[in-house]
Amino acid sequence: MIMKLSLSLAMAVALATTACARETENTEVESASAVQPGAPTLSSAEAASLPDYDFPDAAWRDLDAENTIYVETDFGRIVVELAPEFAPNHVERMKTLSRNLFYNRLVWHRVMDGFMAQGGGAANNRAHATDLPPMNAEFTIRRGGEMQISELQDRVINARALPQIAKAGFWNGFQAGTQALAAAGLMGDGRVDSWLLHCQGAASMARTTDPNSARSQFYLTRGDANHLNAQYTVWGRIRYGQAAVDALRVGTLGETVGFEPDVIRSMRVAADLPEAQRTRVQVLDTNSTAFTTYLDTLRNGSGELPDVCDITVPTRILE
Repeated sequence: MIMKLSLSLAMAVALATTACARETENTEVESASAVQPGAPTLSSAEAASLPDYDFPDAAWRDLDAENTIYVETDFGRIVVELAPEFAPNHVERMKTLSRNLFYNRLVWHRVMDGFMAQGGGAANNRAHATDLPPMNAEFTIRRGGEMQISELQDRVINARALPQIAKAGFWNGFQAGTQALAAAGLMGDGRVDSWLLHCQGAASMARTTDPNSARSQFYLTRGDANHLNAQYTVWGRIRYGQAAVDALRVGTLGETVGFEPDVIRSMRVAADLPEAQRTRVQVLDTNSTAFTTYLDTLRNGSGELPDVCDITVPTRILE
């Protein structure tokens, strides 16, 4: 019980702080254009750029098309796998807005090198937001033993706001932090706090200083952003297209002189596209023996793994 109260109290205090990926004021403007451009396909060169991993076919899993979003940019398609188990309301909001063509022709209005690319603002109003109501935070979940998160290493939750040591590992190919499951017996509900990490490639929701203010603006990380862990809602992870995120022009609309933001061409749920227009991405199953063997190849001479954010979860593209 002591661990639970300590973490909960620390998180409550931290919620009053402001993190760097906050959403600007929620000024409502006219909804975005419904233009839906055609989907670019991956070139052979792009597909060939992925490492040629030698794992058995049974160790790979397909993305669920209903829980995959395609973000189309001038630099290529970004494939984002959603995590409804951790952020059900945010996932549903992202799918609803994508299906309503809300994001089409909006812009990447705040892009910071090595940090994140924030999208969903309008070219003439970086505070553009949906008129749907704000959502309650989904920073963490309570889980029991039925949900497997590997506990590979000790890791600070958030050095700025939650300096406690917890465990870190993988859940379904997502880097995740968690209280040790062994502590569940000390908790009144037999469960522990767990959260998805802001490693490079995380898809998360912007907000104001109010933790329950996220509406439609989101960001994709261009580097590790551990100071946002357990403070902002992570709703997905980039499975392909990080290079497109990293290619977006850096600057802040209305602040950076001469900054012309790149455009979100469209965002769509993969299930809504014909199969011929989908990108078939497979992810190595992080519960598989193949992944365990892969991790062993990454250990140093002392048997230690790199930081969980520095461990690439293998993916591949099937033509």
